[in-house]
Amino acid sequence: MINREITVMNEEGLRARRAALFVQLANKFSSDIFVEKDTKKVDGKSIMCIMALGLLKGEKIFVTVDGPDEEQAMKEIVDFFEK
Repeated sequence: MINREITVMNEEGLRARRAALFVQLANKFSSDIFVEKDTKKVDGKSIMCIMALGLLKGEKIFVTVDGPDEEQAMKEIVDFFEK
């Protein structure tokens, strides 16, 4: 299991289009992926859950990845949020 705090750097945050792109990325991996903001922890493979977080630029989130491809998944997730 890998845990990491990440800052959302995209100007638009994670609105519908970016949220959909993130969920597509998350679903490439067999590992379980969870995204946490404040006290809400959601399934990173669910578009509805990710959109419900309402992530904005500059917000800090906590990502947990657990599974056989967790290292590659975390690397790509960090790249997604920080670029």
